[in-house]
Amino acid sequence: MKDILILGVGNLVLKDEGIGIHVINRLEKEELPLGVDLLDGGTGGIFLIGTLQQYKHLILIDATLDSRPAGTIRHLKPKYSHDYPLLLSAHEIGLKEMIDAMILQEQIPEIDLLAISVQEVREIGMQLSPKVEDAIPAIINKIHELIKQIKS
Repeated sequence: MKDILILGVGNLVLKDEGIGIHVINRLEKEELPLGVDLLDGGTGGIFLIGTLQQYKHLILIDATLDSRPAGTIRHLKPKYSHDYPLLLSAHEIGLKEMIDAMILQEQIPEIDLLAISVQEVREIGMQLSPKVEDAIPAIINKIHELIKQIKS
């Protein structure tokens, strides 16, 4: 079994909803510790299940539509699909079904979710809003902290 997968999900052409993919793209330019893999999950949802089950630990980065200011980062440790925040995105159904399927199969990695608050997920464009873009360094710092905690 592999150690850690950092999975960014979202739709790159729906501006802030693609934050998970943007973070993966930035992390690809960094040297990560041995045993840490990156995956641009796009809107793959349920189709990612076989890949995710190969890992002991999953760090998931995704956008959430909530009442918090854009760029707010929340670290959650969801155990069940209903523990996930409201995503309102094209991939939400697939992710929740995937988590439930892994629970039923009793093959689920430990999950750390970094939920990034966004204001709008239906706006078309490939650039992030300034507030969400400005959150990327803090998201990456949090990922490095999580990797250290997991590996210790």
